[in-house]
Amino acid sequence: MFKLRIIALGKFKEQAYLDLEKEYLKRLRSYAKIEVIELPEVPYHVHQDLNLIKEKEAAKIIKQLPENGIVILLEEKGIARNSHDFAQFLQRTGGLGKELVFVIGSGIGLHESLKQYSNYSISLSPLTFPHNLARLILVEQIYRAGTILTGKEYHK
Repeated sequence: MFKLRIIALGKFKEQAYLDLEKEYLKRLRSYAKIEVIELPEVPYHVHQDLNLIKEKEAAKIIKQLPENGIVILLEEKGIARNSHDFAQFLQRTGGLGKELVFVIGSGIGLHESLKQYSNYSISLSPLTFPHNLARLILVEQIYRAGTILTGKEYHK
C-alpha cells in the first residue's frame, strides 16, 4: 500500500469535481493511504508580477512538504507517461517506503524554486487543463495505476 499526499493550490468550486474526487478517494483506500491538502491561492491581477505570486504560493507548498518524501511536481513540461508506465513509476517510487507527494500549482503554475525540493516532474498530458481538473485526473490515474498493478479490470 502506497502512502500519498496531494498538495493542491485552490479548492474545487464545482460540486461535480468534489463528488468525483470523493468517489475516487474512496476507491483508492484499498491501494493507497492518500491525503489531499488544499492551500489557498494567492489572489492576483493580471498586471501584477506573476512570478512573485508563484513565489508566495511556493512558500505555502514548501511548508507542507514532508522531510523524507518523494516530491513529484505536475508540470506541463514534465515527463509524460501512459497509464501503464505511470503505474510502474508509482510501484518503483512507492516501493522505496517513502511518502509520494504530488504538487499541483494554481492556474498560473509553479514557481521555479520548487524544483530544488522535487525528485520528479511529470505531465499528465500535452494538453492544458485547469488546475482543478488536473487534480481530478491525477486522482483517477492513481486509482487506475492501483487497478493495473493488482490486475483488476478497470483499466482496458
